[in-house]
Amino acid sequence: MIPAPCDLGNSTESLKNSIINHVRFTLGAYVESASQNDWWVATCLAIRDRVMDHATKSRTIHRQSGVRRVHYLSLEYLMGRLLENNLRNSGLYDVTKQALSEMGKDLDELLESEPDMGLGNGGLGRLAACFMDSLSTVNLPAIGYGIHYEFGLFRQEFINGRQVEHPDAWMRDGSPWKIARPSYRQSIQLYGRVVQKFDDYGRPHYEWVETKQLLGLPWDIPIVGYDSHTVNVLRLWQAQADEDFNFQVFNEGSYVEALRDKAIAETVSKVLYPNDSTENGKELRLVQQYFFVACSLADIVRRFKVGYTLPWSEFPSKAAIQLNDTHPAVAIPELMRILVDLEGLEWEEAWDICQKTFSYTNHTLLPEALEMWSVSLFERVLPRHLQIIYEINQRFLEQDVEGKWPGDNEKKRSLSLIEERGGRYVRMANLSVLGSHATNGVAALHTRLLCERLFADFYALYPDRFLNLTNGITFRRWLDVCNPELSALITEAIGKDWKKDAALLRNLDPYADDPAFRARYAQIKRGHKAKLAEVIQAECGVTVSPDALFDVQIKRLHEYKRQHLNLLNIVTMYREILDNPDADFHPRVFIFGAKAAPGYFLAKNIIHAINAVAAKVNNDPRVGDKLKVVFLPNYRVSLAEKIIPAADLSEQISTAGKEASGTGNMKLALNGSLTIGTLDGANVEIEEEVGSENIFIFGLTVEEVTALKAKGYNPWDYYWANKKLRDTIDWISSDYFTGNAEEFLPLRRSLLDHGDPYLCLADYQPYVDAQAKVDAAYKDKDHWMKMAILNTARVGKFSSDRTILEYAEKVWHLPQVVVND
Repeated sequence: MIPAPCDLGNSTESLKNSIINHVRFTLGAYVESASQNDWWVATCLAIRDRVMDHATKSRTIHRQSGVRRVHYLSLEYLMGRLLENNLRNSGLYDVTKQALSEMGKDLDELLESEPDMGLGNGGLGRLAACFMDSLSTVNLPAIGYGIHYEFGLFRQEFINGRQVEHPDAWMRDGSPWKIARPSYRQSIQLYGRVVQKFDDYGRPHYEWVETKQLLGLPWDIPIVGYDSHTVNVLRLWQAQADEDFNFQVFNEGSYVEALRDKAIAETVSKVLYPNDSTENGKELRLVQQYFFVACSLADIVRRFKVGYTLPWSEFPSKAAIQLNDTHPAVAIPELMRILVDLEGLEWEEAWDICQKTFSYTNHTLLPEALEMWSVSLFERVLPRHLQIIYEINQRFLEQDVEGKWPGDNEKKRSLSLIEERGGRYVRMANLSVLGSHATNGVAALHTRLLCERLFADFYALYPDRFLNLTNGITFRRWLDVCNPELSALITEAIGKDWKKDAALLRNLDPYADDPAFRARYAQIKRGHKAKLAEVIQAECGVTVSPDALFDVQIKRLHEYKRQHLNLLNIVTMYREILDNPDADFHPRVFIFGAKAAPGYFLAKNIIHAINAVAAKVNNDPRVGDKLKVVFLPNYRVSLAEKIIPAADLSEQISTAGKEASGTGNMKLALNGSLTIGTLDGANVEIEEEVGSENIFIFGLTVEEVTALKAKGYNPWDYYWANKKLRDTIDWISSDYFTGNAEEFLPLRRSLLDHGDPYLCLADYQPYVDAQAKVDAAYKDKDHWMKMAILNTARVGKFSSDRTILEYAEKVWHLPQVVVND
């Protein structure tokens, strides 16, 4: 007889016992001499014990209910730190703080010792993390799938103002949140060749032979929902060789060679986004994508076969698969291979199952970001999958496209899964749209542009498959965790239910007119600015005043996000302060946080330019405290949690039509930062929610960008027409900031000689004018606080709970399943 599980209990004494037991028995340490890391690990494990109890119950109820489950496939999950989020979501924060205090330990100090999980890079990964939180919070059966990266993107350091990359060894000391699942290990194939065989009835079929084998070991991370007993899991695959080493070669004395295959296999899950500027890098990226997709599909199929005795036609009723961008798109031919080659289904039935199972979220309008793989590379790594893609393409062009546009070869070229111009490539975005029953954009503007421009012909062919699902963020992480003082003030004013239903934040509207509430709100904001000033001093050696306006741009470094437009304005302000030292400039601190991809030379040149300007400005006695510029190194979730509550102004200045949505704009507005931005991505909807009087909009619209480019955009026209702009560009590209006039020529050439692809010069003067309005508005601090409160009150729409419920209703057709305690 199996004994009943022990009741862990959530009392202070029970938690103290659990933590001490983990210190003594799990870690083998003495309580009296345990290290800070020991106490952090033991606390995490004590909480994990309680979380896993709910995870087991959730899994059991989902299996017994036989409900459809969503499987979220993403190459990134930017989780950040988990302890505080899990404590607050599970309602164990206060009791754990008390338990640790009674043992002489400070919870806040333990929280700061946790490393960020290196499982993601930017907005794509953070969105996936928010979605996983919301899936558990709103009681939806779900599993996230990704890669167990040993190293994150990289740890960023600045040396002489230049970005230098170091390994992000987040796993060096292990992670108490991960649980190995070796019994669910999967074996996958790569490379090899395809042969045609015939059965006893003369019917042909294909076999993938002479392949290399790769093992995938799953690690599970529990995902705790807020005020919910549902605990879903994030399953991450670690690559392993099918044999640890060649024993015969080892015995012959060739020790390094004996471990060669093991080392190569483990490379697949070694690092997030290996540099793909080389052929080897491209191959590794493709292998990474197929590895995690093939392991995940094998796991999903295993669960279907074990849990049900149903025909394959019922597979979509049990499994929904969401493709988070094109990275997992190879899942479509992989499922076709499983159904046709391994399960013996007819092509038409298999294709019907695929389309009913998959749905696709597009995250970019940039053509260069839409993945394409050379046919030669694809054929070498995945020969059978290329055959399947060819077959999908042929049937699609001959049936659907020819049926809609008879004889129109241009339409076939546009819609084909194979790009034939300038080489032959597999178009993963086209494959994602065709293989899915639903394709969604992530903001209203983005979805409109998908339908009108990027996938216009697909939209004409399948208009019912396209829909908008505006992104969201989890308000627990981005307000309750990172800004607990503001969270407490809001709860005091309108109750705690806003954490579960963000639309209730609208009840804060009247408090914007309450002087006492505004004063408390302002006090909280200043407190966070004082804390951030300490971080800036420690990280950058720059002293800044919490009374200055904190102007923040934190996001991936990319030309379309236009950090260099921000830089142009900073240099313009620098000159104006020098020219008019007695002018009434309100002190401003420009704060940057961003990583540039290692192979993205111009992005790294922009980082260097910002740091070089910062070094001059911050040390110029003529400027004093009127202007400071800081670039905080190694931007990550835990750093964002310190910056966002302290921000006064949120820079969302991408070229209109280039940013799909953005989620940093939502986090900053939620914490009372006013937006200066273009009408791009979710900025459009943020303006609709907060009101045009509580946001600073500038610049060209999507239509104006299109018209300007059609007319023939020449950045030199703006350069010669605006002396202020001309002087600014010339100054940056002189030897003033580094002593080397050649240093920032790449930036100058991008803006002038190479056509200024993201129209910085066209939007320069409107941006400078908008910044002048910001300066004037901030001088009336009381009214600024009113606008800030209204931003917090009116962005409830941008909750990821709302987004996920829309996915469940409109795409996945997924029921909510309540897990009782």
